[in-house]
Amino acid sequence: MKFLIFIILFLSTSLCSISQSNDFMVWTKVGVKAKLVKRLTFSGELNTRIGDKGIETFFPQVGFEYKLLKWLRPSVEYRFIVDKNKYGNYKSSNRLNFNVNLKKSVSNLGLGFRIRYQYAFNRINNQSYNPDFDQAIRLKPAIDYKIENTIFTPFISSEFFYDPQFGPNGPGFSKIRLGVGSKLNLKGPHSASVKYQLDKKFYNYQNGIRHVIAIGYSYKIK
Repeated sequence: MKFLIFIILFLSTSLCSISQSNDFMVWTKVGVKAKLVKRLTFSGELNTRIGDKGIETFFPQVGFEYKLLKWLRPSVEYRFIVDKNKYGNYKSSNRLNFNVNLKKSVSNLGLGFRIRYQYAFNRINNQSYNPDFDQAIRLKPAIDYKIENTIFTPFISSEFFYDPQFGPNGPGFSKIRLGVGSKLNLKGPHSASVKYQLDKKFYNYQNGIRHVIAIGYSYKIK
């Protein structure tokens, strides 16, 4: 009950503020997963971010995850990012993600924590620091709860972006991201998720808050 009350309050506060911000996006993700050997899993994704000017960012991604322990899974990912700049031109860059995923289940409750170091090269532009595309350390705690006899596993998460570079505002935390949604446990190799998310950059108050509806689908190859 406390979890449901939190979700209602979170959505109410967020939706009340949406009229004060002109930054609203829809993110989509379509992916596949396949187990290569006993502990090694391959994943491939295509992500698209759609704003008021159409497709603003898209990036294919491939990655490998290794199940070191039941609760510990390091992984590495490569992204080829194509992003639209303020002049309407698409520019490309590359990024590597190095992740450590910690997971623990207690009955129907799932606890997770991800540590990510992202390394960007061939930057999209030479403008001010952007935590989505430039070097960053990201900390993401999350909690979910499997509702029995349903396909729903609701979750809440937060993510903190830390800029390790020396600059006008760094090193230091540069951005926070809050999300609430649900995983959809479909039959067979299919799975999906839907999430409402808030993004807020620090030291950049004129841009307000970015509101995101994120929809994902994954197919597991046996």
